[in-house]
Amino acid sequence: MKLRQITAAVLVAASALGAVATSAIAQDKVQFFPSLTGRTGPVAPNATPFANGYADYMKLVNERGGINGVKTLVEECETAYDTARGVECYERLKGKHGGATVIQPLSTGITFALTEKVPVDKIPLISSGYGRSDTADGNMFKWNFPLIGHYWVAGDTVLKHIANKAGGWDKLKGKKIAVVYHDSPFGRELLPIVNERAAMHGFTIQPLPVAAPGVEQKATWLQVRQNRPDYVIMQTWGVMTSTAIKEAVATGYPRENMFGTWWSGAEPDLKDVGQAAKGYNAVMMQHGAEPNSDVVKEILTKVHGKGQGTGPKDEVGQVLYMRGVVGAMLAVEGARAAQERFGKGKPVTPEQARWGYENLNLTQAKLDALGFKGVMRPVSTSCADHMGSAWARVHTWDGAKFTWSSDWLQADDSIIRPLVKASAEKYGAEKKLARRAPTDCGS
Repeated sequence: MKLRQITAAVLVAASALGAVATSAIAQDKVQFFPSLTGRTGPVAPNATPFANGYADYMKLVNERGGINGVKTLVEECETAYDTARGVECYERLKGKHGGATVIQPLSTGITFALTEKVPVDKIPLISSGYGRSDTADGNMFKWNFPLIGHYWVAGDTVLKHIANKAGGWDKLKGKKIAVVYHDSPFGRELLPIVNERAAMHGFTIQPLPVAAPGVEQKATWLQVRQNRPDYVIMQTWGVMTSTAIKEAVATGYPRENMFGTWWSGAEPDLKDVGQAAKGYNAVMMQHGAEPNSDVVKEILTKVHGKGQGTGPKDEVGQVLYMRGVVGAMLAVEGARAAQERFGKGKPVTPEQARWGYENLNLTQAKLDALGFKGVMRPVSTSCADHMGSAWARVHTWDGAKFTWSSDWLQADDSIIRPLVKASAEKYGAEKKLARRAPTDCGS
């Protein structure tokens, strides 16, 4: 792959076929952010806008002058949501351009595979909203950062929303809740929290695994029709989500009683169903569609307005585009935090960047200044807490678009923290890993 010198923003944008062309300025002033994409395969309609949002925000950062003058460099590698290909991409990119600042796999399977590799390579890994929920325990998982949410946050907040609508947790006693989920680590990660809540409040969980890619679900929804659960929660992704919603329509299951997690509630999931999907709900990892946000307006002006947009202009501000924007912002702000300690205006190493992600302090004022007013709430990480925030909201499909249908919801730390700690301890015992010493927290 050939590099050429440029003086403008530095970015690699993949073509529709995943081809990549790289541009770079002087290497001593570049911060490298690999992008593991899913532009092909069963999740392409959902993963593509994420990749576009990630790329466009990195371009915006460079339009703003970089990270204190250090330009971002993005290079994509196509995984097609395949774990083996994702590991290959990681190995290919981890040492390029001065070293990968951080890895964002956009896949639970790839995250599971890389969790054992990144401590050896000393490269941080961000898995916002996916991956291993127990990696929120930074004392066990030094290199993993499920920033702003993991599956147990999604499960707890969607159940809290259902309880609120029912009139309280006590009103769920005796109810039946079906969980339609991707039969993979991604789907199964939701089960511990829903099972915990079911035991606490006396409702019944009906697990309904669906084999990937999920284009055949008639047997699943026949079970839904026969068992008539009071609610359905969906932990699905890509074509599996739109297929599920179409089957719900066909079987007559009320969409207002369906609740997706945050990978099951974006425009590509509903647009082909349209008005028939009206009433479908999904919990969101803080943001939703944000077409009127300051950051979107700035991207439209400074990136798309200059003909530098990565994807179609009409997707800017949509749900999964925004998730890519948020992912890029978190990646950049961790590097910026590291610069404050290790040298402002200088590229940081992956090890230094890890310190930045562990010491994030994104106050509301900082987020507002970055263009995320009304989009996000503060994020503050520590040695013990690698998530930093547990806020969510629910939005509902009105037949043409999503609109907010809940206030801010916060996952219950008194329930989730013991689950996280117990799972982290189990992982540590299996891998013969010790918890970090207090003296390691400053490193």
